[in-house]
Amino acid sequence: MALATSLSFPSLNPLPLLSAEEIITRSRQGVLRRDADRVAGLVGITDKELAVALGLSTSYLHRLKEDQRISQDASERLLLLENLLRHALDTFEGRAPTVLNWLRAPLRELNGQTPLQSLDTVTGYTLVDRVLGRIDYGIFG
Repeated sequence: MALATSLSFPSLNPLPLLSAEEIITRSRQGVLRRDADRVAGLVGITDKELAVALGLSTSYLHRLKEDQRISQDASERLLLLENLLRHALDTFEGRAPTVLNWLRAPLRELNGQTPLQSLDTVTGYTLVDRVLGRIDYGIFG
């Protein structure tokens, strides 16, 4: 039984989460604007939601060219967002629409805020990831 599960699961989350060291290194280099579009496309978050999660204005995000590097702070947030979305996709068995609905739903664990609203701070990323961990282990509320 476990073998069948492990055979079907890699297609849902083919790449491992980025390590803290990778996040630091890549943040310092700055990631490309096109990477932001790729990450947003994992579950279909909007440009406005992406901009909030990166700590940028939507208009600034739109002005960036595909091959332009974003700031160190926004790069770090993007890499944290990528890890968070990969974790959420793993938690919800690859169902992107379910992840998107969950990201937009107010949660008691986040004092009535949605996970996306909590991503306006780096600490919010940690809190949202903890909620996913609780779901992974069947600990609700």
